[in-house]
Amino acid sequence: MDGCVTLTVVLLVAAVLSPANCGLFRLKRVNKAQILGFDWKNCGQPDAPAVLKSLNVSPDPITIPGDLTASASGSTSVELAAPLAVNVTLEKEVAGFWVKIPCVEELGSCHYQDGCDILNQLIPPGQDCPEPLHTYGLPCHCPFKAGSYSLPQSDFYLPYVDLPYWLTNGNYRVQGVLGSGGKELGCLKVALSIHSD
Repeated sequence: MDGCVTLTVVLLVAAVLSPANCGLFRLKRVNKAQILGFDWKNCGQPDAPAVLKSLNVSPDPITIPGDLTASASGSTSVELAAPLAVNVTLEKEVAGFWVKIPCVEELGSCHYQDGCDILNQLIPPGQDCPEPLHTYGLPCHCPFKAGSYSLPQSDFYLPYVDLPYWLTNGNYRVQGVLGSGGKELGCLKVALSIHSD
């Protein structure tokens, strides 16, 4: 996936884990959480239009709340426009087996009919893109034009997060498949471990 697609996935995850959505669940206040062993890979076809070329995050473990440094690059050979479907598969390791977490109240293994709409909810159209996207001229709304994108090494602050009680500790695998018009445009897999106080 390209930098914009990566941003889309990151923003979708942020939307899904936002306090507004998490309010639907029994929550556990996370005073401090750590994300360990972050890893990623493209999982689409070799000729997929949208591919991630690099994604670097540090430190490892990532501490929430805390500072994060990230950079990403990639490209898309097609314009990414609404409706931009996103299929998310979330798995948690339980007693040595990977168990698919069902979609409950828009959290878990869910199908989102239009990621562009979710981006518009996070960042209303007409509003400037958040930093550092604004500084580097990276878009945060559909359509994303065909081309190459790069987010230079940038610093972010990760605030406290409220998570459902069943999503606070463990090893996770997340797969996001981006599609439009019934065609797969790109696929990204992320592996991580969450450990919280």
